[in-house]
Amino acid sequence: MKQILQNLGNGETILADVPCPHNKVGHLLIASSQTLVSAGTERMLVDFGKANFIEKARQQPDKVKMVLNKVRTDGIMPTLEAVRSKLDQPLPLGYCNAGIVLDSRVPGYEIGDRVVSNGHHAEVVRVPQNLCAKIPDNVDDESAAFTVLASIGLQGVRLAQPTLGECVVVTGLGLIGLLTVQLLRAHGCRVLGIDFDSRRCELACNFGAETVDLSKGENPIEIAASFSRGRGVDAVIITAATKSNEPVHQAAQMCRKRGRIVLVGVVGLELSRADFYEKELSFQVSCSYGPGRYDPEYENKGHDYPVGFVRWTEQRNFEAVLDMMSTGALNVKPLITHRYMLEEAIEAYQTLSNPSALGILLSYPNSNESKVDLRRKITLNAKEEYLPSDVVCAFLGAGNYASRVLIPGFKAGGAKLHTLASSGGVSGVHHGKKLGFTYTVTDETEIYNDSESNTVVIATQHNLHAKQALLALNAGKHVFVEKPLALTLEELDELEAAYEQTAGKQHLMIGFNRRFAPLVQLMKKLLSSTQQPKSFIMTMNAGAIPAEHWTQDPNVGGGRILGEACHYIDLMRFLAGSEITDFNATKMGDVPGVEVSEDKASITLTFADGSFGTIMYLANGGKSFPKERIEVFSNDAVLQLDNFKALRSYGWPGFKGKKLLSQDKGQNACAAAFIQAIQQGKPTPILADEIFEVSRVSVKVAQSLKGQL
Repeated sequence: MKQILQNLGNGETILADVPCPHNKVGHLLIASSQTLVSAGTERMLVDFGKANFIEKARQQPDKVKMVLNKVRTDGIMPTLEAVRSKLDQPLPLGYCNAGIVLDSRVPGYEIGDRVVSNGHHAEVVRVPQNLCAKIPDNVDDESAAFTVLASIGLQGVRLAQPTLGECVVVTGLGLIGLLTVQLLRAHGCRVLGIDFDSRRCELACNFGAETVDLSKGENPIEIAASFSRGRGVDAVIITAATKSNEPVHQAAQMCRKRGRIVLVGVVGLELSRADFYEKELSFQVSCSYGPGRYDPEYENKGHDYPVGFVRWTEQRNFEAVLDMMSTGALNVKPLITHRYMLEEAIEAYQTLSNPSALGILLSYPNSNESKVDLRRKITLNAKEEYLPSDVVCAFLGAGNYASRVLIPGFKAGGAKLHTLASSGGVSGVHHGKKLGFTYTVTDETEIYNDSESNTVVIATQHNLHAKQALLALNAGKHVFVEKPLALTLEELDELEAAYEQTAGKQHLMIGFNRRFAPLVQLMKKLLSSTQQPKSFIMTMNAGAIPAEHWTQDPNVGGGRILGEACHYIDLMRFLAGSEITDFNATKMGDVPGVEVSEDKASITLTFADGSFGTIMYLANGGKSFPKERIEVFSNDAVLQLDNFKALRSYGWPGFKGKKLLSQDKGQNACAAAFIQAIQQGKPTPILADEIFEVSRVSVKVAQSLKGQL
């Protein structure tokens, strides 16, 4: 199928071939019929992409701070690589979609239903249930495509709380501004619109507003005073896009005492206290299309807010807009200035530079199931001929870590890249082409059933690892799982039983790469000179991750201890060279203001040879401190490793220390060792007994910190 993508690195807009997304529970698969180009938002994205490196940095100073912090911990080259990789990610454009349901995993929606959603500009989109709404029979698809954009204006109106007869100013008469004018008129308000474009002012007049045409030198303050009969306007909704602080200052001057100002657009926010103090004005920023926006529980998991407590969610705003279109209270036809077929997408985006452009519609002629391209597998590069000794890899997951670290590591180790699977298709196409895969798919069963690949690498969300590893083993594949191996003891038991059935003919490996880091290998060699028990202190200054991040979800990511601290449980097991006999785990106490406490914990392990050690996994430390520090006390000396870059010796016999030019956490060496084991028929680099031992301890530690043991 075709989809419009934006390269944030160079600003190029691309009409790409992408496999059809695979539907999942709680989602609709929709064949697009019409999509609306959001002139303001999408123009900003295109302009950002075309900006040079310095201009991009100026536009995002908060991101610059993050980059500088990463330089301090990881070094310049890894940081530059990460930034380039981030900018190289293709961005799907569009969020105003009307289409027909092809497949429904949502109660109340049937195949053939006409729906609106915030789906992208693509022939087929997969959208979660709370971001969709049914289109009334008397509303055509062109009009329906404006629903999401109109909901942004509607949310601004709701926050302004207009009442019948109030006078309200709309500053900025772009698409959202003109939609907002109509919504306010439907509320029974008198409306004054302000813009520099005479044609847009004329449209606002046609919708029943009075206007201030700034291009003619008209004074908005004076006109607003007259418009409000000398009392000051009741509210101002700012839908403009400018870096200037003037719209907010101007809004404050127009308002009556205790007036309301709502920001829907993007403007300068250097507010003057005097503007707001004397009149006791209220100022509020509106968030997109309503309550639920950016809440993963609502948007991704389909958990609706009770109507008695949140009357107008984003989905209910969609429905309200469609109802207004159905009754004729909202008319978007005069806002349509350009129509293009999907094949003309590049020309459509060139129209964004046209000052007269407002509603730019993209039409999809193949919007029914008999015509739409539903292929879930597409060819990216020329097919290779494989030797029996080749390690032919299929990858499940094309996220940031897989594309930037794992796949290049396997490629450098000599693996042949066969198929790359991604749920949505976009990342699979982009990284698959760039890294040299033959195919990309959105249906993972293609990988298990494929006869050409012999190895599956799993780099998906953590809750999928055990199931996918089991399917791959049962399909006769070698399996490499990016940690963790599983989220529960039951999953581990099932996986171990399946592995034992392979009788050693298949390799099962987990991505505990830190034991393969060159300085860790050096530590292991130095420690082998002593038989004395060892004492370890390992500190992971992990940094905070929001509680709503998927890795913190116990059912999806399993939490950060199971997802990240498992690295250090394995690393300590490797350096001790002895079986783990017991553990003790303590987390920070539950206190106000701390959303997640188990990612601030200490884990003490004891070993059969008398060694012991403590892992301090801390999400509340400072960025100036090393992100990862390993200290080993033994033989009347100490070894200290910082960030896998500098190994220091404190009295270790015959060793003064070593420093690398750049950080090396052993990812490439880990992949290479796994590939060589397959090619040469050697044992798996990490023995199965250790893999399952460390994985079980990791699960039990995580359960203990959650009070489940």
